[in-house]
Amino acid sequence: MNIKTVRLLLIVLTFINFTVFANPSNSTPAELNIELNLKQQLGEYHPPYVASWIENSQGKPVRTLLLWREKAKWLKDIRRWWRKVGKKDAEFVDGITSATRAAGKYPLNFLAQDDRNTTLKKGQYTLFIEVVRENGGRSIIRQPFTLNGEKETFTLAATHETDEMSFSVSPR
Repeated sequence: MNIKTVRLLLIVLTFINFTVFANPSNSTPAELNIELNLKQQLGEYHPPYVASWIENSQGKPVRTLLLWREKAKWLKDIRRWWRKVGKKDAEFVDGITSATRAAGKYPLNFLAQDDRNTTLKKGQYTLFIEVVRENGGRSIIRQPFTLNGEKETFTLAATHETDEMSFSVSPR
């Protein structure tokens, strides 16, 4: 190897080291576990539309975790999520949508990453779960949490549309 090759190699290795250690997105994201529990309703039943997302401490959405829906024209009924995320990017909405679900328990696992798959920085966040049902009610659940390398576990109170649920943040 000549001196120019060695210098170039050292520059590349220095850059790789700097990128790995200075970029917080390379850290291992925490795991978010939600046990979503949709309540069985009496009478005419339509599976609810459900959106769940995370906002940072400034109230800016950083990650949509899930969107269960049937017809796009009713998305605006998931009011908070729609105003903050949905109406801004139709392609994004189509990319994360899946079908509605019947009443029941749904264990869900996500990594604490933003919509671009970058690890969320340490700090304060809020989990939102919004549930809307045709000929039914509307519920919005808010649970503040902290990403700080510590495990947190929460019990989310039952609402008109949900039974009691659990949410946990676990470092990996």
